Amino acid sequence: MRRKHDKSEPKRVFTSETPPAQPKTAAAAIARINPFMYGLLGALGVLVALMLGGIVNQLATVLVYIGVAIFLALGLDPIVAFIERKLPRPAAVAIVVSVVVLAFAGIILAIVPIVVDQITNLIDNGPQMVKDIQSAAWFTDLNSRFGSTFEDAANGILSFLQDPGNLADIGGGVFAVGAGIAGGFTGVTIVLILTLYFMASLRSIKRVATRFVPAYQRDTFHGLLEDVSGAVGRYVMGQASLALINGVLSLIMLSIIGAPVPALLALVAFIGSMIPLVGTLSASIIISLVCLIESPVTALIAIGYYLVYMQVEAYILSPRIMNKAVAVPGALVVIAAVAGGALGGILGALVAIPVAASVIIIVQKVVFPTQDQKVVPPGTLSER
Repeated sequence: MRRKHDKSEPKRVFTSETPPAQPKTAAAAIARINPFMYGLLGALGVLVALMLGGIVNQLATVLVYIGVAIFLALGLDPIVAFIERKLPRPAAVAIVVSVVVLAFAGIILAIVPIVVDQITNLIDNGPQMVKDIQSAAWFTDLNSRFGSTFEDAANGILSFLQDPGNLADIGGGVFAVGAGIAGGFTGVTIVLILTLYFMASLRSIKRVATRFVPAYQRDTFHGLLEDVSGAVGRYVMGQASLALINGVLSLIMLSIIGAPVPALLALVAFIGSMIPLVGTLSASIIISLVCLIESPVTALIAIGYYLVYMQVEAYILSPRIMNKAVAVPGALVVIAAVAGGALGGILGALVAIPVAASVIIIVQKVVFPTQDQKVVPPGTLSER
């Protein structure tokens, strides 16, 4: 029998705004499929993220080389721009490239013969040095004061050095150190080559980077990019100027007091001054310890000189040079250097200050103007 329509039941009227309900079977199927699809897509996203993380981890060394090369290219760009006032840019780049290559070759030629000579002298004169130490007045005095204890310790050290097995272990360690030094030279060479390429094509790189920004924002982005690159370049030039001053003065001082290998120690002072905050102090400690080999008086003179120089650098040289280079408050300099050293070691401390300067520029030219434009229209706030 056909069921009679109950007039008390409301009729369902379907309009364009209220589509008809889907069958319950289709709704149940969608409810079953959606969580699975969402879970599958989430798992695939996690796998892709893990894969990208592994790729970045494998390419960490290469990325560090690229970052350092870009950093140095931005630092050398002010020199290229200065020479470009008189000569075309290709000639300016060629001059800077030639100077950098010659400086790198000069450093290699200055370090390698000295290291080879010192190692050769240590191997040839090792037995005689042991005899000289045993016949020295201070050795005899310590032996007479501490008796058999000091003599047993000295004999233990000598027997350790005379054991061929121990010498093999020491040789393996020396070989590992030599391999590390060779790897360091390889890295420096790669960074140098990348720096030269980036420096030659820096303007084209900036133009390509600007193309990724929408057209109506390109002028603002281009100006911001120039300000950031200029801040990095000025910082590198300022830090290099401080390092050059320290290296030249150290070479003069170490030559006067008769320190061993003054050229190599001056290079240590130069490299140490490139590291913010702790670089000059670390280099001065190393140089003073090396001067102790010559004589205690030489080491004391070196310590006194570097104590005076660090005060002059901190209160006279660094404020005059770095304030013109990078306008970063002193507290932020310390915080940025410490944070960069904790995250990236020496390289992190080296690039932390220009990164802080870049962040300050972005905040001043992007964040602050955006916030200043957010003005509440009059009459929207109720008066108290």
